[in-house]
Amino acid sequence: MLTARSAFEAHLYMDLHPCECGSGDFDRQHRLEQHGDDIVAVYEGPCRQCGTTRRFVFRMAEEIPPPPPAFGGREPSQIIDPWEFAEVGFRISESTGIKLLNTPKSEHGKLRDAVAYTVAAFEEIPKFIPPGQDAVPAAAFTSEAGKAGYRRDPGNFDRDILEMNIKNARAVLANIDRHSSPPGDTAPKA
Repeated sequence: MLTARSAFEAHLYMDLHPCECGSGDFDRQHRLEQHGDDIVAVYEGPCRQCGTTRRFVFRMAEEIPPPPPAFGGREPSQIIDPWEFAEVGFRISESTGIKLLNTPKSEHGKLRDAVAYTVAAFEEIPKFIPPGQDAVPAAAFTSEAGKAGYRRDPGNFDRDILEMNIKNARAVLANIDRHSSPPGDTAPKA
């Protein structure tokens, strides 16, 4: 059974594992069940494209999950590999970056959640680096895409590169916070 550190992580896992028809979109109905000492989250519903019933079952980690958009605590994910987090972070970062360049600063606050999600995805990757090492090891890549991505450019998973990606994403988030008003606040930031 899959172990998720948070509902956010479970949702990302489902997003990364589309239906056999290729669609990742399904009407997710959610319920919690008690299985012995474990709390289990069950998500199921029909694929919006082909109608196939999709079902995912996650044992929820015992640690209280951090608030969203964080995916988990200090330990690395057991169900999403470092390449998958990087791919999600860069994909959202790229699309959000284009939007940021093409909208006035006063509207950047609308993109804050997407940038925060990018930061959270990037922050997951260094958790895979074992103590005393400076890079994510090849064994941490468990998905086929992750293994292939790592083989193409393992240097992308060196600690200094990962820290630079996190720093840059946090800087974009801080810039949004500096120039945007919180929801419901109409006063512009100085």
